[in-house]
Formats: sequence, C-alpha cells, structure tokens
Amino acid sequence: MYRTEVPAYGTLMDIVARVNTATLNADPALKHRLEETDSLERVSEERHGAIRLGTAAELAMMRRVFAVMGMFPVGYYDLSEAGVPVHSTAFRPVGDAALKRNPFRVFTSLLRLDLIADEALRAEAETILQKRQIFTASAAELTEKAEQQGGLDADDAKRFVAEVLETFRWHNQAKIDLAMYKRLHDAHRLVADVVSFKGPHINHLTPRTLDIDEVQRLMPEYGIAPKAVVEGPPSRRCAILLRQTSFKALEEAVSFQDADGTWQQGTHTARFGEIESRGIALTPKGRGLYDKLLTESRKVVRPAADGSNARAYEKALADAFVPFPDSWAEIRDQGLGYFRYSLTPKGRSTIGSADVSIDQLVADGLVCFDPIVYEDFLPVSAAGIFQSNLGDEAAQEFAANPNQQRFERDLGASVLNEFDHYAGIEAQSIAECRALLSAAQAAE
Repeated sequence: MYRTEVPAYGTLMDIVARVNTATLNADPALKHRLEETDSLERVSEERHGAIRLGTAAELAMMRRVFAVMGMFPVGYYDLSEAGVPVHSTAFRPVGDAALKRNPFRVFTSLLRLDLIADEALRAEAETILQKRQIFTASAAELTEKAEQQGGLDADDAKRFVAEVLETFRWHNQAKIDLAMYKRLHDAHRLVADVVSFKGPHINHLTPRTLDIDEVQRLMPEYGIAPKAVVEGPPSRRCAILLRQTSFKALEEAVSFQDADGTWQQGTHTARFGEIESRGIALTPKGRGLYDKLLTESRKVVRPAADGSNARAYEKALADAFVPFPDSWAEIRDQGLGYFRYSLTPKGRSTIGSADVSIDQLVADGLVCFDPIVYEDFLPVSAAGIFQSNLGDEAAQEFAANPNQQRFERDLGASVLNEFDHYAGIEAQSIAECRALLSAAQAAE
C-alpha cells in the first residue's frame, strides 16, 4: 500500500537492497556473524513505520490492535524537548525469537494539544478529533474477538489485516476547511497533519541498511535528494544505537471542503522517505556518554535544516565522539553496551567450568559475544528528521515537558523499559551458556 502511495519508497528499497548485498559480499565476517546469530534474513525484511494519533482513545485502541500482532509499547519519548508537540512510544515485538520472526516496529506519537498556546484553537482541534473514528467497526470487532479467544484463525486474521490497513491509508480529502487548516498549520505543522485527516496515515516506512553512508551517497544517483546530514552518532567501525537519513517530504494535493460543500484545492506536506542503520544497544552508562558527547558536539555546531553547515557539523560530531571506544571488546569491558553470549566451537567441544565469571569464560575462549541490536529510537534524531523535512521554522520553543504518567494512563498500560529489556536478553544468553557448560560437565 505504501509503495503505491509513495513510489519513491520503492526506489529506496532498490538502493537499500543494492547496498546491503554489496556490504555483505565485501565483509564475509559480518555475513557469518549475522548467519550465526540467525539475524541475516531479518535485515532485508526489517521496517519501522511512524504514525501520529490525536486522542487518548485512539492510542488505547491502537495498543490493543498491535497486541493482536504481538507488538507491545517499549519506551517513552518526549519530543517536546526538541520542539515537537508530541510524546511517543514504539510498538514492537519484545522477545528475541519474536523479533527474528517479526522485525517490525511502529513509532507511535500522541499529539500534545496542551502545548498549543492558543486555547480557542486547542478546543476546536479537540472537538474535531473527538468526532472521528479511525478504526473500522470490523477492526474493533476482530480485536475484541482476538482478546477473548487468545488469537484469530486464518480467515479472521486475513480480515483483521485488511480492516486494520484502512486505518493507515492516505486520504487526500481533509476533514476540515482550508481556513482551519491554515490556523492549525500556523500553530504547528504537525498539529495540522494530525487533526486535518480521517486517520493516521503512515508518514514514513523505513528499511534498514548495513551501510547508511553509502545509501546517502547513492540517493542522488537515483534522483532522490537526501537530507544534508545523517542523524545520530557519527560513522564508526562499531555502530552504536541508530543512524537515520531521509528524503524531502512530499508536497501532496489535498482538497478542503467549505461549509457550503464546495471543495478547494490545497497542498499538505508530511510524508517522506527514511532509511536507518542500527548498531548496538547501549547500557545506561553508555547512553549517558552518548548523550553527553552529542550535546557537546551541538554546542560547537547545531545542524541547519538547509544543510549549509553540514560539513562543519559532521566534523564537530566526529571530534566529540573520539572518547567513545570503537571496538566491541572495549565497549564490553567498559560496560557501555549490551551483548549476546554464545559458546565458541572450543566451548562446545571442551569441558569448562560454568561457575567462573563470564569475563573468564570469554578470556578462556569458551564464550564469544555479539552486540545486541538497538531496536528503539532517539528523540533528538526523530526531531532532526522532522525539521529537515519541514524547515527550521517547524521547530518551536516548547519547554521540555515529559509526562510519562499521563501517556501511560492514556495508553491504558505501562511502557516497557528498554534498558531492562536488553539487560534481560543479555542475562538470558549468559544463563544459556552456563546451562550448556553445566550439562557438558554432568555428562562427563
């Protein structure tokens, strides 16, 4: 559906496939480790989408819909600190096996009308949002059926997908008149995007690449102009967290209906193309260092949306991140990242003690470690993508206003803590190594 709506998305997929194939051919060791960790197939399948919701009721129902597909809210993101009036979570699978089978995530934002200064406009927007229903009756019915019986059979599952898909479809007829659209747009472009339409169209769908710098370089060859800088950490041998780039948002024809029923032509800018590369999930210590270094780089140069200072920013970013170690061994030794442990060939064929420390098992060559992929998001990067598409004026001065308690109340559930989740994956892998070593000892 999205490829039909945004043909340039298909072009992005072609670029990413070309780059991923070339990267794997040039780096057999990388390909081997992806195969060993059962991660190779998911790279080409992996996507994240992004949607924006208008009301607490929409958010609560969206949670229930995604739960049918085994996707749960992970993390809380306050984008007001970056000038965007939303707070968000990411719906995604949470188990290791589930992620390999279903490597999809949807970054889901809820509009913060309380951050809009114009009280009258805020009330009007709220009235408009309360009148809309973004889910079909059948989607709601099938969601309830899945909850009651613990899932859906094959026929109902097909119906469920078809019905839920309607929620995310693009509509080129706005639900408001042009004058109201302009008022919302003047308050904030994102407010206009959320309030003006029948539902939360997908504003981008993002494939994962193994070399984002190469994708950035190739995009102009395919007639796509990339944003000036890649968001996130600088290019490194050992990738950390998340790097993202995008192409300019589309200016799309939209019709607005006046009170007398006549339609006026206008335009709306919201949907764009995005590509990402994912590195290791960082521990709280590692994330603290990342945030500190990113802040230091932006004190030197803050990237402009028009790209006029791109080279200066990239240099400042690279210089700032010199203190962050760039080898997996150092990252592990300093407790900066999360790793998945497994037995080496020596560990599988040698009787070793399961009682010694994991560091000793690594030193003895019985256990190896691979970085755990970061499955989540970075608020500053998300805001950077948004601003690069809509211009510097899209960023407004909102006081940082996190309200996780309110978000979770609207959601109807607590969000999972990403650090606890990654720590659990790491701990489980260590326990599995010890269990295999103990079993070998017992057999001996």
